[in-house]
Amino acid sequence: MTFRKTAARIVLATILLGALPDFACAQMSHQHASEAACEDTVLRCASKVTPAFAPDGTLWLTWMAGGQISVASSKDRGKSFSAAVQVTRDRLNLDWGPDARPKLAIDAKGDIALAFSIFRDQAFNGQVLTTRSTDGGRSFDPPKPITANNESQRFEAIGFDPAGAVFVVWLDKRNRVPAQQRGEKYDGAGLFFASSKGGSASYSEAQLVADNTCECCRLGLAFDGAGHPVVVFRNIFEGGVRDHAIVTFTDLGTPGEVHRVSRDDWQIAACPHHGPSLTISREGTYHVTWYTNGKARKGLFYARSRDGGKTFSDPLPVGQPNRSPSRSQIAAGPQGLAMAWKEFDGQKTSIHLTTSNDDGATWSKPTDIADTADSSDHPLLVSDSRQTYLSWMTKADGYHFQAIEGEP
Repeated sequence: MTFRKTAARIVLATILLGALPDFACAQMSHQHASEAACEDTVLRCASKVTPAFAPDGTLWLTWMAGGQISVASSKDRGKSFSAAVQVTRDRLNLDWGPDARPKLAIDAKGDIALAFSIFRDQAFNGQVLTTRSTDGGRSFDPPKPITANNESQRFEAIGFDPAGAVFVVWLDKRNRVPAQQRGEKYDGAGLFFASSKGGSASYSEAQLVADNTCECCRLGLAFDGAGHPVVVFRNIFEGGVRDHAIVTFTDLGTPGEVHRVSRDDWQIAACPHHGPSLTISREGTYHVTWYTNGKARKGLFYARSRDGGKTFSDPLPVGQPNRSPSRSQIAAGPQGLAMAWKEFDGQKTSIHLTTSNDDGATWSKPTDIADTADSSDHPLLVSDSRQTYLSWMTKADGYHFQAIEGEP
């Protein structure tokens, strides 16, 4: 694997559009067995790895390997890691979907909230499990369901608000059976949420944000300057159009209006398995990246909102269309915005990076910063108080955690 510096700046809008290539279609028909390097629970065997920084600068990783969830920490920004701690006790049928992964959030005291999902049956009905650590990650409570409802839940996102409350949002199919019993067609799933305050391991009753959303894409979660949750998700609009939408909460228990991010007109009666990414800058601007194969546009795109998600800028294309750009991730760090995504040239997968120091008005020339010749996880971006980093798990080359050079 190689890492390279970022280059000169250009306007992102100059990157050309393209159609959905065969490789992007292949990514959506996920073959989970090939992604793990081995069947043990250690980090080098992981297929999905998720990073998070604690307020004290400790880097935490959670990963799925060998049918279990583990965590480890690093005090030297990824150069070395502590011994792994097993979060789960037994081998589980972990959700291996393309957009599924364990997630963690860390509060100001170093307490950790962790969520992941499992498959309960062969029909891909899932169950979201959560756990907490109140001793700095040395041990975790036994994982328990986020809700007592026994219908399918998947694609959870979790975070701490500034007051230390945990907020969880997920996709939930509890409204499917009642609709069918009424003789009504039910598309997709419901977007549900719950919260936990005061260090409690229990969550509030699940509440609905929006029904009939796309059931198989990851969610983007961030908190605005007032500490309110903001969620971006793939919705099902009229006519079976699966475009992205966003909602800003007025408090932990009250979702606001749902607004459309972009009119891509992707009419598909299937699962894209390719969700969005969301970050909110210090200026309060919402920044969203997403994938579409719509009639209006195809590929990866970026847009921003300066009015709390009510309206968004015109979508700007991301990546080289002849190299199947996919899995974009965006992050607001201490030195500005960074966006990373995958491309495939027919032989190797590479990670490309672009940065912005003017709140998304212009972006640097995209640069190839890492590559691998075998299967790999999505590229993730994570920031501490000084720097933004690329986190990427690969089958052939192992786990890589790299400071992004040349940030604005």
